[in-house]
Amino acid sequence: MSVTPHQYQDLIAIFESCFLTSHQTRLVRGDDEPIYLPKDKNNQHAQIVFAHGFYASALHEIAHWLVAGTERRKKEDYGYWYSPDGRDQQTQAEFEKVEIKPQAIEWALSIAAGFEFKVSCDNLNGSCEPDRHAFEEKIRTKLIELIQTNGFNDRTLTLLKALSSFYKTAFPISVAS
Repeated sequence: MSVTPHQYQDLIAIFESCFLTSHQTRLVRGDDEPIYLPKDKNNQHAQIVFAHGFYASALHEIAHWLVAGTERRKKEDYGYWYSPDGRDQQTQAEFEKVEIKPQAIEWALSIAAGFEFKVSCDNLNGSCEPDRHAFEEKIRTKLIELIQTNGFNDRTLTLLKALSSFYKTAFPISVAS
């Protein structure tokens, strides 16, 4: 039986096999903007909602969940600041600073899944043109640091191993020069 590459349904199954019981967290296909919803009195599971069934969106939202600590995972969207598309140069720089680690983890997940990583500047309508290449290099540097220092937390390692097993990619992961 061959695996159909990069179906979001597979990613949901892999994620939930790793974290549904241990962290009471589901990965959910959304119809609109992504959001993280913690478990509460009405929901027995936290939900990582990704956009429109896009595999890349799911990986990105999972990466934010993997970065978030226990207290952050008790808050909607982890309690983080977010400035929507249309940022000026200063706000874009602040956005990129906080996105480096999540996108480095997203890149690691992409490698483990054999999926092409694309940096997200997320500022299509901003007053400045983001320097995509410089941002990508910062993310790549962080990814290499995480790999070389064994800097991935246990949840990240669990998912990296599960993705590598499912997609038959090398583990531990490495970054091409």
